[in-house]
Amino acid sequence: MRMIDLIEKKRNGFELNKAEIEFIIMGYTEEKIPDYQMAAFAMAIFFQDMTQAEKVYLTEAMVDSGDTIDLSKIKGIKIDKHSTGGVGDTTTLVLAPLVASLDIPVAKMSGRGLGHTGGTLDKLESIPGFNVEISNEAFINLVNKNKVAVIGQTGNLTPADKKIYALRDVTATIDSIPLIASSIMSKKIAAGADRIVLDVKTGNGAFMKDLGQAKKLAKAMVSIGNGVGRKTTAIISDMNQPLGCAIGNALEVKEAIDTLKGGGPNDLRELCLTLGSYMIVHSGKTTNLDEARKLLETNLANGKAFDTFKTFLSAQGGDVSVVDDPTKLPTAAFIIDLPSETDGYVSEIIADNIGVSAMMLGAGRITKESEIDLAVGIVLHKKIGDYVKRGEPIVTIHSNTEQISEIKSRIYNAYKIVDEKVSAPTLIYDVFE
Repeated sequence: MRMIDLIEKKRNGFELNKAEIEFIIMGYTEEKIPDYQMAAFAMAIFFQDMTQAEKVYLTEAMVDSGDTIDLSKIKGIKIDKHSTGGVGDTTTLVLAPLVASLDIPVAKMSGRGLGHTGGTLDKLESIPGFNVEISNEAFINLVNKNKVAVIGQTGNLTPADKKIYALRDVTATIDSIPLIASSIMSKKIAAGADRIVLDVKTGNGAFMKDLGQAKKLAKAMVSIGNGVGRKTTAIISDMNQPLGCAIGNALEVKEAIDTLKGGGPNDLRELCLTLGSYMIVHSGKTTNLDEARKLLETNLANGKAFDTFKTFLSAQGGDVSVVDDPTKLPTAAFIIDLPSETDGYVSEIIADNIGVSAMMLGAGRITKESEIDLAVGIVLHKKIGDYVKRGEPIVTIHSNTEQISEIKSRIYNAYKIVDEKVSAPTLIYDVFE
């Protein structure tokens, strides 16, 4: 086989077989195929798309390029949840203990986020003492004992994906559905889950800003997951405004605590119940989504989800007292209300602007080497559809510096306030199985 022939074949719109795709992925991983040929291949995929079979072959080849995690010693069906990311995405902190409270194992491997705020690991490390650096054996033992544990990704998972992603980033091939889908699904499959529930975000604060493109991505990922024998469901959810009210690491932990106590923002709670219901059905505990939702609502109301969260934190060295007294979480030096400049209804919140503002405060990373300030962030008081009076705070800024005039301006520009009443946006757009 020659790489130039395979580039030409894909460029001309023909389907590649399993052996050909394996040749390309292994050759590139082992540096036998140069960047310029892989870049040409990625561009051919960008314009010609891939068949369902090709997407499965590509994903499997990327999984086989490195290590895989064996979770077979964990009793029961292991379900993983993945979000394509957004602004104020606190769902894992709520979902993991909530689903685990029903004796369903949640073995979660998470990363450290680049962008608006830290990833799940950074948020959990807002809790004094919490340790994500535990061995795979300890991780498996904790899941078997408590039904939930969260650690950082270990081992050499999907090295082909890392190389291809870096190349796509500089060759204008990031926005390719087959390449995005295989990138996400290869990591989920290598991490060892039996079933996968995907939260695909769409809107101005999401990677997939167009609903049609988000649906294409969801369908592609579901077809890949099902194609490799991992039952997969994708829920398309709204990110035209931040999810929940908190953006920032310790602030999001506090919001998760409020939600697990039965409160919290309505949209965060609703999304967690929706995602959780599909996770319950995937586990086999029930085949009925309505029944699954009732089980989750019961454990939010009776305190079992909250108790599971405390057990989870304690088992990984976290100071459980912060759950009952969130003032022990990292706190910013300056807490500044930003008042509305007019009366009216909030008709738009540009989520990206809010996210970038949080990152400018120090809540997120620009590079992997950036240091996160766990205390800072933004709390929204008004969301789309809410009425606000002039002088009433629309957000509260948590900052460790008083020099935030640019951030204030960016937040004001993110909000649009109109005279006529506006409805809140749809939260769940579609489901693909």
